[in-house]
Amino acid sequence: MTDNNTGGKCPVMHGSSTAHAQDNTNWWPESLNLDILHQHDRKTNPMGEDFDYREEVRKLDYEALEKDMHELMTSSQDWWPADWGHYGGLMIRLAWHAAGTYRLADGRGGGGTGNQRFAPLNSWPDNGNLDKARRLLWPLKKKYGNKVSWADLFILAGNIAYESMGFKTFGFSYGREDIWHPEKDIYWGAEKEWLAPSDSRYENVDKPDTMENPLAAVQMGLIYVNPEGVNGQSDPIKSGDQVLETFARMAMDAEETAALTAGGHTVGKTHGNGDAEALGPEPEGADVHEQGLGWHNPNMGGKAANAITSGIEGAWTTNPTQFDMGYFELLFGYEWELKKSPAGANQWEPIDIKEEHKPVDATDPSKRHNPIMTDADMAMKMHPTFRPICEKFMKDPEYFKDCFARAWFKLTHRDMGPKSRYIGPDVPAEDLIWQDPIPQGETNYIEEVVKEKIEEAGLSLNELVCTAWDSARTYRGSDMRGGANGARIRLAPQKDWEGNEPDRLAKVLKVYEQISADTGASVADVIVLGGNLGIEKAAKAAGHDVHVPFLKGRGDATDEMTDAESFEPLEPLADGFRNWQKKDYVVKPEEMLLDRAQLMGLTAPEMTVLLGGMRVLGTNHGGTKHGVFTDRVGQLTNDFFVNLTDMANRWEPTGKNSYNIVDRKSGNTKFTATRVDLVFGSNSILRSYAEVYAQDDNEEKFVKDFVDAWTKVMNNDRFDVKK
Repeated sequence: MTDNNTGGKCPVMHGSSTAHAQDNTNWWPESLNLDILHQHDRKTNPMGEDFDYREEVRKLDYEALEKDMHELMTSSQDWWPADWGHYGGLMIRLAWHAAGTYRLADGRGGGGTGNQRFAPLNSWPDNGNLDKARRLLWPLKKKYGNKVSWADLFILAGNIAYESMGFKTFGFSYGREDIWHPEKDIYWGAEKEWLAPSDSRYENVDKPDTMENPLAAVQMGLIYVNPEGVNGQSDPIKSGDQVLETFARMAMDAEETAALTAGGHTVGKTHGNGDAEALGPEPEGADVHEQGLGWHNPNMGGKAANAITSGIEGAWTTNPTQFDMGYFELLFGYEWELKKSPAGANQWEPIDIKEEHKPVDATDPSKRHNPIMTDADMAMKMHPTFRPICEKFMKDPEYFKDCFARAWFKLTHRDMGPKSRYIGPDVPAEDLIWQDPIPQGETNYIEEVVKEKIEEAGLSLNELVCTAWDSARTYRGSDMRGGANGARIRLAPQKDWEGNEPDRLAKVLKVYEQISADTGASVADVIVLGGNLGIEKAAKAAGHDVHVPFLKGRGDATDEMTDAESFEPLEPLADGFRNWQKKDYVVKPEEMLLDRAQLMGLTAPEMTVLLGGMRVLGTNHGGTKHGVFTDRVGQLTNDFFVNLTDMANRWEPTGKNSYNIVDRKSGNTKFTATRVDLVFGSNSILRSYAEVYAQDDNEEKFVKDFVDAWTKVMNNDRFDVKK
């Protein structure tokens, strides 16, 4: 008899539960996790396949939106009152903390995706109460709908806030497209608790440059540095050292860093007027009735002055809703002493300040309070690098405003890629070096003539394909930098990178530069055409006539257009597609392959077909034979997959990251391999793709898919012809 009494039992399948039971990652933690290649699938996107945000935003009534945004700034809401009746400080912080997660090392983070709507960023301690700022913007998002993304709204809010407070910004671009779930590729740190001490991120916390790459923030849950000092212990000089390193990892120099600090703290205030222990959980941990809001403050009482965020309490300037030189006037005009906020946080306050220099209360204009400075602010006065910069700003306010305007623009647009991607009426005309400018290339040459000259030059298949690949593989979809356009592989630092085999590269470039001079095609176009020609020849040798698609018009950048220092982080430390890594790393080679593939925008099948094709073409770095599972090197065959999945073979470890593929019957070694090769047979997901390409009926599919994936890599950075 069936017992239908289910009382007390779970009425749903546990696979649909939000409870964190064991999953594959828990059971097999060493298994390669391909999730970073599967994120942002169309199934998570509610907009549909035909929706093109960059087309929609061009239809936006920019003037109307910006007028409404101006009105929002001074329309204080009872449910979250504005400081002094102005939301400017809150909105600047919203934009700053959205953009400020960018780091130069891998190009990830930044304000380009609207990711602050999701965990962990929506619940970071340093993002406290920005949930209110996002909710204040909802009426505008609701009104303008699909024509403006959350990502654009966040950054626009900061710009309009400054304009509303009397500062003229450098410009603004629309065009940031929203994502619809948290990124899985961004490493925020290994800590298991918020605001864990900095020490675990450094080899030596007293040496900021020993911070773990690619991280920039000093503690889990912070955007930059701890405002109370290193590990919460006040020391402005040490704080200044950390500020310099953190902002350098965001691609900011010392002057830009000082300008951002001063310009950011010229308006608004910090919040710590009360008991921080009384606050409710963060948004992601709050109960359903909170409706996505967090940090509930039972003592708010409808007063802006009672807010608690960082725990530090006070405004930096006398007039915190006006952009002026007040930050410098107070910082350098008074001596400061270390005190405690009402919430118990370290903060600096002036000694014997004049009553008229005190900012008024954020709610009650009849009251005045001491201004405050953080440890990072005191570094602007006390640190030997920052003090002379600030003294220069004080002597020339217009210079300061220009420096800040440019630095703010860079902060909020750094991850948008080249200027050709910018949209809207306020896009600055000036070309800025950090935008990696590239001149428009010629298109009035004959493609077949260029290919004929390349063929006549007698370059090998390896030289043709590797030069094109090495030029294009630097592309990072994280911040739209790198790639083949611009032919920066000719310039420092790329021409000397070990992974680019400088001697081979110099030989090929000498040939290509002459062909460029003879035909009018840019060197960048010649490089890609050479790679395409190599692919076509290899396919033909395998019995397939193919034409690799080609887009003319790449330009050649110059040294003057290239911020060489900022390109250093783009150097590949490993390239699994060419079976090479610079040295041994703690990270497994296959994980480094995955990271490279994700930055290049490849799907898991695209990564698979490209690697298998590159192996049989014989394009390994230095000509090594690892993973070249074919007797027909130079032909575009599916032999890599056929031999990898052939059970007539067995695999023997021969050392660290070294394997032999041995014939089971004879015991003879047939091929050698690395982990990057064998993971396509060992990982169950990757093996499923490898088996597709090993099938007898999929040789043609393999060639077609390889050409499609190759073309994608070559054209990743062609924003000049993309919408």
